[in-house]
Amino acid sequence: MKLQLLCCLTYLFAASAVAQVPSAAPDTAAPTPSITWYGFADAYHGYDFPGRSPQRPAFLYSHNRANEFALNNAVLGVRYQDEHARGALGLHAGTYVEANYAAEPLVLRHLYEAYAGFRPTRQAWLDLGIFASHIGLESALSKDNWTLTRSLAAENSPYYEAGARLTYEISPRLTATALVLNGWQNLRDNNRGKAVGTQLQWKPTGKLVLNSSTFFGNEQPQDSARRRRYFHDFYLTYAASPRLSLAALLDLGAQQAPGRRADVWHTGYALARYQFTKQVAATARAEYYRAAHGIIIQTTRPTGFENFFRVAGASLNLDYAPTSHVTARLEGRVLRGKDPLFAKKENGLTRTYGNVTSSVAVSF
Repeated sequence: MKLQLLCCLTYLFAASAVAQVPSAAPDTAAPTPSITWYGFADAYHGYDFPGRSPQRPAFLYSHNRANEFALNNAVLGVRYQDEHARGALGLHAGTYVEANYAAEPLVLRHLYEAYAGFRPTRQAWLDLGIFASHIGLESALSKDNWTLTRSLAAENSPYYEAGARLTYEISPRLTATALVLNGWQNLRDNNRGKAVGTQLQWKPTGKLVLNSSTFFGNEQPQDSARRRRYFHDFYLTYAASPRLSLAALLDLGAQQAPGRRADVWHTGYALARYQFTKQVAATARAEYYRAAHGIIIQTTRPTGFENFFRVAGASLNLDYAPTSHVTARLEGRVLRGKDPLFAKKENGLTRTYGNVTSSVAVSF
């Protein structure tokens, strides 16, 4: 009897001990936080026709030096993300920074991105800080673009923004973003008034992307009369085949003007990219830009001429990527104005401007 009682007690003790061991239930721990370092350097040489000026036209900001070897943009940064929070800090330097950030405070010019964010819901992110523009197809990093140099449309719309953005994934194919910004590519607010923007990106198929972005705000200094700016950017990309990709963009903007109808500008381009091999590709571009009364683009025409900017252009570039971290590119580009806009080697202006740009970019 005592032996049976002892065996029973031993069994109950063992069962109790096993019950306290954690079961092999599915792992519900949060994903491991991700810290990613990234870097990019784009060295280039530009040659211009017909002049010998070291500076390309003032409305070109990326790869803007001519007849010299230069560094367009070098970036080093880190990004963090876990299930509920994310952030980024990136620094940059180069001729792109020198040209495009000239109006920004010295202490902020070398910030490529700097933001902090969290998830207010499972489908949304709210970010505050400095981040890439929600407008346009092209990036400040040439490796991410189909062409080496940026289009007239991209050069004269924001590269970067400062403010708050709320991104919401409506579905795996549809994403909406709302933004409150310091202004049209302003790291600091120049008039104490905020601008707003939206972005809607839809991927109806794996081959097609449709994007609509807007901007609304007053871009005049605080001591000037208010002039509201309205802007809409639309683009699409289409993978026509495993080798051929197509893209098109159309931008339309208007800004209030004193004593007359609003000043209007519109611009667009079409791209065709063909992948010959895994390492070799080529892209052709056709583009145009029309702006009235010096809105967005200030021309170099002499005082007394009506300040209209009417330019069309084309380019062709060849890309060679020996590895996933290196891209060598060569591009020829021609722009032609309806009026004489471009400086000649001799004194005076001409309607036609051309350049050739070569680049080697390394990234990790």
